[in-house]
Amino acid sequence: MNKHRFSDAEIAAVYRAIAERRDMRHFLPDPVDPEILQRLLQAAHQAGSVGLMQPWRFIRITDKALRGKIHDLVEDERIKTAKAVGERHDEFMKLKVEGVLDCAELLVVAMPDKRERHVFGRRTLPEMDLASAACAIQNLWLAARAEGLGMGWVSLFDPQALARLLAMPEGSQPIAILCLGHVAEFYSKPMLELENWAKAQSLEAFVSENCWRD
Repeated sequence: MNKHRFSDAEIAAVYRAIAERRDMRHFLPDPVDPEILQRLLQAAHQAGSVGLMQPWRFIRITDKALRGKIHDLVEDERIKTAKAVGERHDEFMKLKVEGVLDCAELLVVAMPDKRERHVFGRRTLPEMDLASAACAIQNLWLAARAEGLGMGWVSLFDPQALARLLAMPEGSQPIAILCLGHVAEFYSKPMLELENWAKAQSLEAFVSENCWRD
């Protein structure tokens, strides 16, 4: 018997949160309880990070005009992305790719400046700061699902333009716009599958032994 093992119910809850997490785009206007928001941010802050550098900053957007400007940045990039996908332009433009104006809470996740001072675990893999920040986002995502809240990760924006908009210091980098809030229902599958944009592959296609396998 493994004394460190969670109960069956607790284990099932962890796997359920992972399986039912969705990248949400449709939100209800109901506010998020401040205590729940604090719990979610604490869960994010408890993420593992290389060298314990904790390379994440969370900027809560509460100004309505600022939210509108962020939406404008996303919309500009949405149009540019549509052009970049070529023959799927019209199909892409029909997709709902964000909920910036609809969600109850809007958060920008960024990495701070002066990250080069953290060498532990990053000497040959400096991008581990980004990997660590992504772990924080995933923690928040799973905790939100457990709390019955939806979250969407928006990456359609010009990082430099968003950094200027938020008066971020030189060397810092925004990596995500997170839409958070109540939803009418969670998608049964990833939305891009439901919209026939892409199809998730099975685990077997991504696991090999001893060497790379195509």
